[in-house]
Amino acid sequence: MTTIRSEDVRKLRAETGVGMMDCKKALQDANGDFTRAKQILREQGLELMGQKGREASEGRVECYMHHSAKIGAMVEIACNTDFAAKSADFVQFSKDLALHIAASNPRYIAPENVPAADLDQEREVYRKQLEKEGKPAHIIEKAVEGRLNRFYEDTCLLKQAFAKDPTVRVEDLLADLRTKTGENILIKRFARYEVGAGAA
Repeated sequence: MTTIRSEDVRKLRAETGVGMMDCKKALQDANGDFTRAKQILREQGLELMGQKGREASEGRVECYMHHSAKIGAMVEIACNTDFAAKSADFVQFSKDLALHIAASNPRYIAPENVPAADLDQEREVYRKQLEKEGKPAHIIEKAVEGRLNRFYEDTCLLKQAFAKDPTVRVEDLLADLRTKTGENILIKRFARYEVGAGAA
């Protein structure tokens, strides 16, 4: 049997929006042939239901409150139909996501939501760090981008390791839910509250 590399599974998931397990199975069925695996997913009707497509005007708002009552979170998740919004998988994902936001304190939903000013500031900090570390000028820019990827993993909700299972990312869970429901599911907005946070 062809050995399927985890990076190939992640790449297929990123390009199709389909859940990790379905991507792995498609690659296995295609004997590791990436193009054939994408075709298999299309044949199964598991194509990307990403940011564009049918309007996601249904959904639910979910809240989480820590038992200490000192940390809480609220998240809005949109989908296409009320039927999907009331499904057990959707409800569980919403609850897990609210808990994750409380635990992991993301600042943005996805890398594309990071303001340009914030990115410029991070890049400048990383450049100065690398210069102090004595890195050659010709590798600094590449190293800056590498550190930016870690910044995204720390601060962007979709890129974060899931609080209840750090072996998967939030974006992987979202892709799995899209596959299960067959709907365009989007994380619209979130808020996190912590007693004393931001106090002068």
